[in-house]
Amino acid sequence: MSKQNLTEEKLLWRRWTESKDPQAGDLLLKKYTPLVTYHVQRIGAGIPQNVSRDELKSLGMMGLFDALNKFDPSRDLKFDTYASFRVRGAIIDGLRKEDWLPRSSREKAKKLDQKIEELEQKLMRHATPEELADFAEIPLEDVYQTVQEHFFSNVLSIDEQLHDQDEMDSKSFVIRDDTQTTPEQKLVKDELINDLVNQIQHLNENEQLVLSLFYTEELTLTVIGEMLGLSTSRISQIHSKALFKLRKLLVNEMMNT
Repeated sequence: MSKQNLTEEKLLWRRWTESKDPQAGDLLLKKYTPLVTYHVQRIGAGIPQNVSRDELKSLGMMGLFDALNKFDPSRDLKFDTYASFRVRGAIIDGLRKEDWLPRSSREKAKKLDQKIEELEQKLMRHATPEELADFAEIPLEDVYQTVQEHFFSNVLSIDEQLHDQDEMDSKSFVIRDDTQTTPEQKLVKDELINDLVNQIQHLNENEQLVLSLFYTEELTLTVIGEMLGLSTSRISQIHSKALFKLRKLLVNEMMNT
């Protein structure tokens, strides 16, 4: 950011914080709207297409406006860092309240889990998505989509439990040391991480790269597609296929962190 732009933004913040100047507020919202688009694209990668992306953007914009009202420019904290938590939180909260995963999708995920268990017992090994699609007599794309939605649903559920636990802890007078883990917890976590690392090494090069760029570099599927010269839908398929292969370990890892 140039010195001129930095100075202009500081002036906007001063006008906003001192007098809630609506023009300054609008300009700041416009400047940070790409942050909302970024989180909509990332969260949207794991949910059904029937969930309106415009609705996700509206939720994100409410989070951005909330961040604008509560941010203190005098603190040693970047606004985009602070706003990211608010925007993502607003979208996730909105999804929880709307119960975004329809009952039919939950039933489909339950049936697919049963088919996976049945097929893998028969094969005595992990099934591939193609084998499962053939066994369950459903399109391969449905397998990917169902697993991805179910995985994201688990993430939301665990996130909600942690949020509820945080609220309970905030009402308690006992100070918890979250940095302390028991030897047993550390052993289980280390084993899970080692298993996960080993499983990731069995993924093909594209799958490893997409997971790394999406979860470590935090790029959107669209940006990853542009980098690799592939369509967004193709990147989404690679992402879903990798999640399918890692599904059991990923859920175990989240439940034990």
